[in-house]
Amino acid sequence: MTRYGLLILPATNRVYARSAIDLTRAELEIFGSSALDGRIGELDTEVVGGATYVTFAGHGLTERDLAVLGNLSAGYALFEIVGDLLRPVEWSRLDRYDDDLLTIQKYPGKTNEQFTKLLLNVTLLASDWAGELTSRRFRVLDPLCGRGTTLNQALMYGFDAAGIERDQKDVEAYRAFVTTWLKQKRVKHRVLESGPVRRERKVVGRRVRIELAPTREEHKAGQTQLLDVVNADTTRSAEFFRPETVDLVVADAPYGVQHGSRTADQGLTRDPLALLAEAAPVWARLLRPGGALGISWNTHVAGRDDAAAALADAGLTVVDEEPYRALRHRVDQSIMRDVLVARRPA
Repeated sequence: MTRYGLLILPATNRVYARSAIDLTRAELEIFGSSALDGRIGELDTEVVGGATYVTFAGHGLTERDLAVLGNLSAGYALFEIVGDLLRPVEWSRLDRYDDDLLTIQKYPGKTNEQFTKLLLNVTLLASDWAGELTSRRFRVLDPLCGRGTTLNQALMYGFDAAGIERDQKDVEAYRAFVTTWLKQKRVKHRVLESGPVRRERKVVGRRVRIELAPTREEHKAGQTQLLDVVNADTTRSAEFFRPETVDLVVADAPYGVQHGSRTADQGLTRDPLALLAEAAPVWARLLRPGGALGISWNTHVAGRDDAAAALADAGLTVVDEEPYRALRHRVDQSIMRDVLVARRPA
């Protein structure tokens, strides 16, 4: 068994930084059981030279395994522990674009980028395709996409990204950001659609669809990604996306503090359970069999058991193993965030 030490990426959010060690240990355990055949164990925490490391034992980790671990949400650097020394280990990440795609946007209510990556990771690792993290082009849907934090992380991984958002200002802000960013970075892309969606002469939503690739060579070869964002209510997602065409549904639900949830029957509400009850069956139908849904929410306004029941009522199987129950953490005094992941049976 080889012993490893994982140095945690510094977090600009101090509250999240205090939770990062525990969250990383849980995420690492999920990686080990889902994508690395259980060849990771003996997780611990050690302070070396004044820095805190998450340590673990790895049995016969290959270059492919290290490429998988390179995508840990808070992973900064990996070392092999040799006696009292730390030997740097080469690893790679999926990242296909400059990281300011994730960091440049600043606005009230933006989800922490590290947590967004964690939520996407643990959802993917619950799917039937966990072992294909570094080789499959997943299609990710954020049905509450706001200004696109999850969409950007999916693009960074090389995945196709789809989103739906009720707030037109958020959709317009994201469209302006991403089109400007693509031009400034000289990323090869093509706007396939941008404007109102009409059916029976009525505007039923607005949509922007962009085809992109990190290099001209990949774009020319047809190795492109698709970004597809719709301005409409999430309960109408099935009107814009076909059933069983999404691998992962990933959502950070409104916390019921500054931002409420909206349903067709109740309008604005602080209760995300009402939103889940109405929207989860719609989201579940969009998932391919074997796909997974991951959602985070504020436990101060909805209990875990009630949220899990809403997903089960939608025909999903909640993943309730211990690492997935260790992702609860404080965001601020009014928000205690938890994560639920559920699979659509194959």
